[in-house]
Amino acid sequence: MTYLELQSKLQDLKKELNKLVETINIEKHTTLAKSLEALTIVPDFWQDTNKAQKIIAEMNEENSIVNEYNKINDIYETLELTVELAEEDENFDFSEAVQLLDDFFIKTEKLTIKILLNHPNDRLNAYLEFHPGAGGTESQDWALMLYRMYLRFADRRGYKAKIIDYQDGDEAGLKSATVLIEGLNAYGYLKAESGVHRLVRISPFDSSSRRHTSFASVKVYPATDASINIDIDDQDIRIDTYRSSGAGGQGVNTTDSAVRITHLPTKTVVTCQNERSQIQNREIAMKILKSKLYQLELEKKHAEQNAFNDTKLNAFGSQIRSYVFHPYTMVKDHRTQTETGNGEKVLDGDLDKFISAYLIKLNS
Repeated sequence: MTYLELQSKLQDLKKELNKLVETINIEKHTTLAKSLEALTIVPDFWQDTNKAQKIIAEMNEENSIVNEYNKINDIYETLELTVELAEEDENFDFSEAVQLLDDFFIKTEKLTIKILLNHPNDRLNAYLEFHPGAGGTESQDWALMLYRMYLRFADRRGYKAKIIDYQDGDEAGLKSATVLIEGLNAYGYLKAESGVHRLVRISPFDSSSRRHTSFASVKVYPATDASINIDIDDQDIRIDTYRSSGAGGQGVNTTDSAVRITHLPTKTVVTCQNERSQIQNREIAMKILKSKLYQLELEKKHAEQNAFNDTKLNAFGSQIRSYVFHPYTMVKDHRTQTETGNGEKVLDGDLDKFISAYLIKLNS
């Protein structure tokens, strides 16, 4: 890097910083953080533990936004000083400046995503459902790969993943799975992932090593909390119990503890077999059913421009993203045209680039 190149880069950074300032209102976030902090010192603050924890999580999030913005601004000011120093020194070492430039863009992108998570449901936990498409073992294995990808994404963000239901595939992979991802803004981040995902690769299950195309769907919907009231009439549901299935051994129950609930008017079906008790599985299944019915209501209200889960995207053949591993490596999102050549990194849960592009487009 040269002095002139750094000077030019600094001008680009100024534009990015101005764009960020237009998006974020630091005064607003600072004031909100202080008001939430004031609530934490009220004598009866911990009487309602759940409410207290939500307030603390929100306060930490607001402080995080302010702190991250300040770090970005500090990087810009450091680079301004670096330009001045480089102008006077012909042998100036630009290695630190290069690292600061990378840090600036990474931090700006992450903060932009946080700011774009502005819908009330974005802060909720998220349910993820995985279903393979036609194709037997190939698609079931692809569904399992996606399942692992999102568990890794959750781990990267410090989220907690709880397996609600899991059905093994016939030979490999999975037939279906439901996972609850718990953490602030879990739904806000993961709503971008709802739809059909396409995989192109040399099949490990084909003795002739031929190229195969597989499809699997990921359905994402917000986990309802106490602020969302969904009434379900007992006459509208059918509850079936059955024996849990699994990998074998002690993990398989010997009683009919698994629960399947069918909402008759909408033909919505949910299952839960993760808990040992039928009562616990029923409680969790009802929570999932409420979340699904809430999602259906959202989709009705946003039929023309659905900002949550476009049902058209959940039809096989209208995939939202392709993962190609032969004859070249590429992952491409068909909604935003965002792509990368590092497919393994994406499968390891590095989805920020795709989520960011989706949220920017959604809010543009």
